[in-house]
Amino acid sequence: MLNKVRDYIKKYKLLDTNELYLVALSGGADSVALLLLLDEMGYQTHAIHCNFHLRGEESDRDERFCESLCQQKNIPFHRVHFDTLMYAETHKVSVEMAARELRYRYFEQLRNDIGAAGVCVAHHRDDTVETVLLNLVRGTGLRGLTGIQPKNGNILRPLLCLSRKEIEAYLRTKGQEYVTDSTNLEADVQRNVIRLKVLPLLQELNPAVSENIQRTAENLLEAQQVLDAVSNLFDDVKELELNELKKFGSSEYIVYQWAKQYGFNGAQVRQIMEAETGRVFSSPAGYDLLVDRGRLLVEPSLKPMKPLLIPEEGTYVLDHQMRLSVKKEPAWISKDAAIATVDASKVRFPLTVRRVEEGDVMQPFGMEGRKLLSDLMTDRKMTLFEKRRQLVVTDADHQVVWLVGIRTDHRFQVSDTTTEVLSFVPKLV
Repeated sequence: MLNKVRDYIKKYKLLDTNELYLVALSGGADSVALLLLLDEMGYQTHAIHCNFHLRGEESDRDERFCESLCQQKNIPFHRVHFDTLMYAETHKVSVEMAARELRYRYFEQLRNDIGAAGVCVAHHRDDTVETVLLNLVRGTGLRGLTGIQPKNGNILRPLLCLSRKEIEAYLRTKGQEYVTDSTNLEADVQRNVIRLKVLPLLQELNPAVSENIQRTAENLLEAQQVLDAVSNLFDDVKELELNELKKFGSSEYIVYQWAKQYGFNGAQVRQIMEAETGRVFSSPAGYDLLVDRGRLLVEPSLKPMKPLLIPEEGTYVLDHQMRLSVKKEPAWISKDAAIATVDASKVRFPLTVRRVEEGDVMQPFGMEGRKLLSDLMTDRKMTLFEKRRQLVVTDADHQVVWLVGIRTDHRFQVSDTTTEVLSFVPKLV
């Protein structure tokens, strides 16, 4: 038993003999075995017991047992009491969720207070098998079939290599007693149905079913880690080329992992993969995703923009990153698309800076006749995201003077007779 647990700890780099660890001690067989095994292997531990006051005298019995055990083993003992029912009612969560939130929050608080490297909890192989089966029944992706992880942040699980029977056998060899939570004997929740009814039936088909499911979960965990490494290549990327993803085999999986960081769910990803160019999807996290000619683009959802009135020359705030300088000066012609110069005598104040609207037209510089701005932007192969962000400057007669950053209107062009220009110069803050 010691060697098996020691090898498991080494394989997943869970513990260090130079560090201090908290052990979550309920008094049940699993947590008692965890405490004894770690103590026997020479790890520095403190025990922590949570009394949730859900089972009357039985809850207090468990606390007394844990305190007595730690006194016998000379292991520092911490305890905490929770009014779990009140917490559940106040926060509108189930009693099970309330107990989970309370204990893990306190674990982390105490870990920080005493300088512990982690919190060891006593999940074992049967727990991970039950988790795999529950997730399979409910419907899950690959990650849900990897079971309970050996390490999750500061939570460590050194006993995942052992079955419940092995744990009980170890305690018998030690002559060590433990307490039993009566609620675990009732098949009144899904996990207990799996434990008390489903697994015994599966063991009739194959007595080694638990070992096989655990081994499969470990294999899937390795596969998941490989996929995560590939998916991490696309963290914080705002654009995916779908053809480039084909070399990884499963583009939909990578798209899901990529889109998930922006708040999109699996059902949306399936729709995204089947969507035509131009379709936009929105996430509750405040992002929009655009399907655009074999690419997926994501950006924060566009917030409404209040048109900016420019009554005279000056410098005006476009947003928190950009200012726009509007100034009359001796005639010159800008050759930079980011800066516009127009004949000042042809422009009537007040001017307005706003986003392009449906039906906007202009006579592009160097062209005859008017053209819809939407067509002009399409000709430039601008994406829907770029189009919806595009700004224009209009004059008092609502004529488009400048399609910002692209081109000016021919009607306001600088000519040989121009003596003064109105310049538009965007400036980064």
